[in-house]
Amino acid sequence: MIVNVGEIQLNYEISGNPNGPVVAMSHSLGSSGIMWKTQLPLLEPLYQVIRIDTRGHGGSSAPEAEYSMDELVADAIGFLDRLEIERFHWVGLSMGGMIGQGIGIQHPSRLLSLSLCDTMSRVPEELLPVWVNRVETCERFGMQAMVDSAMERWFTENYRNRPPTREFEEVKQQVLNTPLSGYIGCCHAIMNFNFLDQLKEIQTPTHIIVGDQDLATPVSESRAMHERIQGSTLEIIPGAAHFSNIEQSEAFDHSLSTFLAQH
Repeated sequence: MIVNVGEIQLNYEISGNPNGPVVAMSHSLGSSGIMWKTQLPLLEPLYQVIRIDTRGHGGSSAPEAEYSMDELVADAIGFLDRLEIERFHWVGLSMGGMIGQGIGIQHPSRLLSLSLCDTMSRVPEELLPVWVNRVETCERFGMQAMVDSAMERWFTENYRNRPPTREFEEVKQQVLNTPLSGYIGCCHAIMNFNFLDQLKEIQTPTHIIVGDQDLATPVSESRAMHERIQGSTLEIIPGAAHFSNIEQSEAFDHSLSTFLAQH
């Protein structure tokens, strides 16, 4: 389904209990709402689940520009305004968790709770050259050049060496399907955001989940968020890399559903 937000269109999928609280789910860079399919059987009986394709991803518009994190936050709030959703739980992984932090800082009254999964609050200065190189590689060789390195960051070697699951193949295909302009635009948003010093402003009940083998947004980044967000909880999931919701779905689901039920 498509909704117009400002000058762009955002694609989304809505499912679950129409009378339940809204859970808005936001995906990683290079993916789409499809990455949350594993969590749907758990959430749909109790919640109205909305999976949003971020600007530049999935079925949403992908304008050629350098996006900003504030722009992605404004997109999310504008989208929920158009659907006349006043309050919601936000569940975001990686880039989706970055957007969630922005909502927590800029629009705290809208949130019932905030789940920040395998994410970070800024890109350390020493890692900026990695992101610059990633953009340059995309510009020269396209999204095909991103696939293998993304899978290596997102899943442990043990998981990658097993017979590929449907979820793994779907995530891999999403990287290929991501519009080049959207991927690069969001890379710029990630490279240039820094919410670390503002995290102390977040008063929303917040749960932080991270895989213990996440190299993309390591446990140290989750600990930094946990230390700054008053009253937040932190769960480190063994045997998972960046996509902990897929690789260790049972542990992830238990952690997320327990937190949501409390709020």
